[in-house]
Amino acid sequence: MKIKPFNDEVIAETTAHLNQLAKPLGSLGRVEKLAIQLAGITEEAKPVIEKPAILVAAADHGIVAEGVSAYPKEVTALMVENFVRGGAAINVFANQIGAEVAVIDVGVNADISTQPIIHEKLRWGTRNFLHEDAMTEEEALTALTVGREVAGTYIEKGHRLLITGEMGIGNTSASSALVAALTEEPVEKVVGAGTGLTEQERQKKIKVIKQALENRKVNSNMSPLSVLAKVGGIEIATLAGIILEGAARQTPVLIDGFISSAAALVALKLEPAVHPYLIIAHQSVEVGHERLLKYLNIEPILQLNLRLGEGTGAALAYPIVEAASRMLREMATFEDLGL
Repeated sequence: MKIKPFNDEVIAETTAHLNQLAKPLGSLGRVEKLAIQLAGITEEAKPVIEKPAILVAAADHGIVAEGVSAYPKEVTALMVENFVRGGAAINVFANQIGAEVAVIDVGVNADISTQPIIHEKLRWGTRNFLHEDAMTEEEALTALTVGREVAGTYIEKGHRLLITGEMGIGNTSASSALVAALTEEPVEKVVGAGTGLTEQERQKKIKVIKQALENRKVNSNMSPLSVLAKVGGIEIATLAGIILEGAARQTPVLIDGFISSAAALVALKLEPAVHPYLIIAHQSVEVGHERLLKYLNIEPILQLNLRLGEGTGAALAYPIVEAASRMLREMATFEDLGL
């Protein structure tokens, strides 16, 4: 399924309607730009945004063995259990916006087969990409396909917007490696504190990722799929698939923070036509996220100094996205007022 370019006639119709609403021209600022983007994505002049679904992809990372995270890998499975119990931040925010939370095990390094979640485990975590490729290209393609299939299922169930979320101890390392490789930014400029590293620990993380990129012989001539397989994450590939399928089905995907944005970068490198469909919910405090957003040339909706993941920033931004669509459908025009 190909990604369609935006329909210029629909964009023109939405813009004209916005300019007739009972307000000064452009007075709702970025909300108006978001409304036009939603019209482009959906190919509807007055899109309906409702029934959000939060898709949380979970997987572990072999690179954690190098001491790049403040938390042990066991936390990934514990957090999946917390999602199921409804005790995580994303559950709280999902309840607030009336969203369904779906957790997808694509690579948790533990037996969580009894949990009532979506079971699509490809591997028990990635390999340690300091020493070997994180995945095979076949595994990366399979993860992309899982993301596409899950996104398709939820769109067919009537969800008019998808939110990307993730859980995976070590995934900021994989994301930083991907961003450095795919944007050619210096590693030290895209590696942050993750879950709470000290500066000394961050410097160690930088050193590990630099060495890993060298060991994997990552270069600018390498295909994005190869880069994803060499230093990426299974859940990151899954999120890239979700983003691509949302665009192909003309359904908005609200992209969360640094890890989800790294997945958006992968999606863009695989299919450049996805760019106008990308909606980034917030800018996280991870230093690499600011660099990545500049590379993508996308302004996030929020900037709240978040660094949790799970889809939390996107859930917080969702009411603004819904407001943009409601403005188009429910706000009076000057003609309605008799002017």
